[in-house]
Amino acid sequence: MMINPRPAEVTPAAHDRVYRGLRGRIMHGEISPGQALTLRGIGKEYEVSMTPAREAVRRLVAEGALFLSSSGRVSTPELSNERIEELAALRALIEVELASRALPRAHIALIDRLQAINMTIADVISNRDAVGYIRSNLEFHRTLYLRAQAPAMLAMAETVWLQLGPTMRALYGRLRRTEPPHFHKLIIAALKAGDEPGLRLAVRSDVTQGLKMLTT
Repeated sequence: MMINPRPAEVTPAAHDRVYRGLRGRIMHGEISPGQALTLRGIGKEYEVSMTPAREAVRRLVAEGALFLSSSGRVSTPELSNERIEELAALRALIEVELASRALPRAHIALIDRLQAINMTIADVISNRDAVGYIRSNLEFHRTLYLRAQAPAMLAMAETVWLQLGPTMRALYGRLRRTEPPHFHKLIIAALKAGDEPGLRLAVRSDVTQGLKMLTT
């Protein structure tokens, strides 16, 4: 006779599934800035009870991906200009260092992979796919930074991406891109040449230039 597991035994797995699902959606800009979320709605979407939905939301609030008001309303944050500038500065600091550390470990296969991702970015741009653009753009950066072999630093970068996800969706609407980011080509060229100063400059420009548009 099968015995149904107690809720406490299934909650951790359910909570992690909801957390990862919501985290990916927020990071990739699938949820707009200021959009409200409810535990009931999250539970229905992921077919879980209120408890794992609540735990997932709690973790995302702690990471700055969601905002919890004094009244208990949960939403994605609407970032002020000062907050956007702060997060852009963090990206410049962390990601430039990650790229610099990745450079000595860069190889032809990595460069080929980055070029392939850039082609994917070109495809999603032609299809006006905002979420696909953000996902592919972050994949480009993550692929490079994994070569740094600095997991704590990469985790910090991903937390910044998570906080910026909904805002990046708004930024894409303003940019109206028609081709992959120019600085991606400069990043690849610097990797091929082993040019650390050029790589640091290209990464810094790539991660800050677009965000500056939101504060003007």
